[in-house]
This record gives sequence, C-alpha cells and structure tokens, in this order.
Amino acid sequence: MTQKPEERKMSPQETARLESIKRAWQQRRQIGDRLSRVKVKIGVYSGKGGVGKTTVAVNMAAALSSRGYSVGLLDADIDCPNAAKAIGATEAARMEKDGQFIPGEAYGVKVMSMSFFQENEEEAIIWRGPMIHNALNQFLQNTDWGDIDYLVVDLPPGTSDAPLTIMQVLQLDGFVVVATPQSLAKLDAKRSINMIKKMNVNVLGVLENFSGGVFGEGAGEELAKEMGLDFLGRHELLPDYMNSDKPTILESNKVKQEYERLTDLVVAKLPATP
Repeated sequence: MTQKPEERKMSPQETARLESIKRAWQQRRQIGDRLSRVKVKIGVYSGKGGVGKTTVAVNMAAALSSRGYSVGLLDADIDCPNAAKAIGATEAARMEKDGQFIPGEAYGVKVMSMSFFQENEEEAIIWRGPMIHNALNQFLQNTDWGDIDYLVVDLPPGTSDAPLTIMQVLQLDGFVVVATPQSLAKLDAKRSINMIKKMNVNVLGVLENFSGGVFGEGAGEELAKEMGLDFLGRHELLPDYMNSDKPTILESNKVKQEYERLTDLVVAKLPATP
C-alpha cells in the first residue's frame, strides 16, 4: 500500500492572507450586487487639487438630472468632502439600524458624502490610508442608490489609496479628467490619465476648467492632443460661481450652456440608458 503524503499545514501568515483574499472577494461581490441597479458610472478626476473637480461633478450631475435622468452623486473624497455643500443638499443622508445608508438629496440628485456624518464640518478628518479605504468600501457596500441612470463620482485628487480603491472596485464606465491652464496642473492631469490607463478604464476626455483671465487658456486642449484624447471644451472662470449654495447651472445661463455641451459629449460616449 502506498502511503498518502502528509498534507502541509498552512502557516499563520498564509492563513491570514487567504482570509484576506476571501473577505476582499466577498466585499467586491456585495458591492457589485449593491450597484447592479446603477446603469452608468462616471468618474470626475484630476491628479491635482483645486482645479474645480467638485464643481464639475456637481454641475454635471445637476445637468443630467435636469434632463429627466435619475442621478446619484458620490463624494469619494473622504478627508475633504465638499460635494454635498457644493450641490446645496437639502436632505441629509442617514444610516438605518441595519447599517444601510440612505443618500441625501438635492435638486433631484441623490447624494452620499462623508460630510453628512461629521459633527463639525470644520474639524479635519485625520485618517491613514486603510481607514479611508474602509470608509469608501462601506459607502460602496451599504448605500442604497435604488434604480438610477447615472452615478457621478467625485474622486479625490492624487494617485494613491482613495482613487485606486474606486478604480479597482467600482468598475467605472469612463472618466472626465479636469485640468486648468497652468503647466503644473497639466502635468498632474497627465499623471492621472496615465493611472486611469494603467487600470484599463476609459478616459472620456479632458475638460479645461478656470479658463481665461489670469490663468490663460490652452493647456487642456494641448494635453488632450498629447494623450490622444477628446477635448471636452473650456469652462471659463466666471463670477457666476461665487454663490456656492447650489449648482451654478441653476443660476447662470452661460454656465448652463457650458454644461449642456459637456453633458452632450459625455452621454454620447457612454452606454445608452433607456
């Protein structure tokens, strides 16, 4: 009789790694189930902060909603959450007893943001990468968006933990990359585009924001040409944006026209919704 070889016991490190893989797989499956009723997911992103990325995400969400689409807005910037304030959320998000999140609402847009759960909006959220990662995953796993046509995701700047988590887990249908005319902003936007491409996600195009006046213009279009991408237009730096209590497209015809054009271009590049 041949003796069966002894089965090798796994080391504690191997067991922990296997359990970690199982948890990650279950987490992704739960996120996939939760987002199965979201038809199209759009990321708004830049490698640099202060380029007006949140302004673009908020106004694009409002523009989609004004066309009769059902829309959600996810503020994925955990440590500096501004989207709820920028869109003028009139109804706060809440957490149910079972741990499920119900989004807030503003102008027909469902909104989820860390700012809804801060006791004091002026206090800094000082978290390391793993805590930010866990908070994002909780939002993705537990938010009940219902049936929506478009989910607009306002990503944090940079190329580290938070945007990486969103790109790996959320399976976005495409990104709008926001740049401003300055050369450093162009360089940072190029870095963010290279990150998106490495993650094999579609870049819908480049938008130049804060164009004209002291900032000049042209860097966004140059970037689009250099990277072989579509140029989505220039949005001027206007005094119309000074009132940040609601989406500017609701108050300014000029800004509304800019976002109508942007929305036309973006919707044309994405999967059709009924």
